[in-house]
Amino acid sequence: MTQTDAPIETPPRAPTPKHQFGTLAVHAGSPHDPVTGAVIEAISLSTTFAQTTVGQPVGAYEYTRSSNPNRDNFETSIAALEHARYALAFSSGSATTANILQSLAAGSHVISVSDVYGGTHRYFTKVAAAHGVTVTFTPSLNLHTSLTELIRPTTTLVWIESPSNPTLSLVDIRAVSSEAHKHGINVVVDNTFCSPYVQTPLDLGADIVVHSVTKYINGHSDVLMGVAALNSPVLYEQLSFLQNAIGAVPSAFDCWLAHRGVKTLHLRARAASENALRIATLLSESPHVLAVNYPGLASHPQRSIAIKQHRDGLGGGMLSFRIRGGSEGAARFCAATQIFTLAESLGGVESLVEVPASMTHGGIPREAREAAGVWDDLVRVSCGIEDAVDLEADVRQALEVAVNGHNGVKNGA
Repeated sequence: MTQTDAPIETPPRAPTPKHQFGTLAVHAGSPHDPVTGAVIEAISLSTTFAQTTVGQPVGAYEYTRSSNPNRDNFETSIAALEHARYALAFSSGSATTANILQSLAAGSHVISVSDVYGGTHRYFTKVAAAHGVTVTFTPSLNLHTSLTELIRPTTTLVWIESPSNPTLSLVDIRAVSSEAHKHGINVVVDNTFCSPYVQTPLDLGADIVVHSVTKYINGHSDVLMGVAALNSPVLYEQLSFLQNAIGAVPSAFDCWLAHRGVKTLHLRARAASENALRIATLLSESPHVLAVNYPGLASHPQRSIAIKQHRDGLGGGMLSFRIRGGSEGAARFCAATQIFTLAESLGGVESLVEVPASMTHGGIPREAREAAGVWDDLVRVSCGIEDAVDLEADVRQALEVAVNGHNGVKNGA
């Protein structure tokens, strides 16, 4: 090898926990290319990797289902942001949930908050039972006695969404984790609504944190993906085996896109939180609104938990509210918005609205849905990063259309 062919030496690109979130978001898992010096990683689309002799790959990779350079870099980034030793990427948030539940032995029992994403509820009730795992739902994990009363000899897992989807209820993660660990029970926290910028559940005692990467982590509504972050070598061994054996893994291109999205997560999450606070405040002052669920408001019943668990007490970019006029009023509001798009999902740069009872949570039986606070008149809002004054004007006019029937013009949703 000539001097000109020698790999280019650049400073190490391995930020440590001493660096702040924004620095980690930009640099963790982002090495400079040792040959070209490129500051942005290449996309490795190869499904297989050459071997010098039988069983001796040229580098660290053999087959892309097992590992891929782009997936490794993305997982390194998420581990840094969640203060974890390990991260594992999956083909969707639902696949992440499935892999964790598949790691439980037949006969295991799970305790879950009742107010969870509809897809999670569907998996718990329709799929987990098929391989011998039962789930008990509870609305009151914040009550010390409620958790201990639900624990059985076969209980192996507590599943938390905080904030929950779609009523934005909070759980004291440290208190629940401390109690669960007394009984040898692991705690999983779905951190999708907050993102690691707003909340880091592993620091609060959780054993596994999961995300639908599709939402805030990617942030641009163009990737379907999930991830789990954790510290236990034993759990990592179990889940990484299932990641490869089940094969529900993301493509290299999706990993590259999601890793690109991570680099602006801190900017997007804060902007979305600031917009959500302004929209929640507007809604709380409107005579057309029955109730507002937003952890950033002083009126939120668990505001003290948000102050304790969330960065700077941020409420995040998600909120929900009950509108006058029942399900018809909710539908009219969503049809009348001009900037907010009527669509499922959340966490993108664009603002979205939906009616959970008829959309994301429509598969949950009405009785269970209403017991969790998901009424027909509930509207879920995902605030994006548009200018707040425009979002406020859009909400005002849509409320008037929905409740008073004033004419409004729907624009391109």
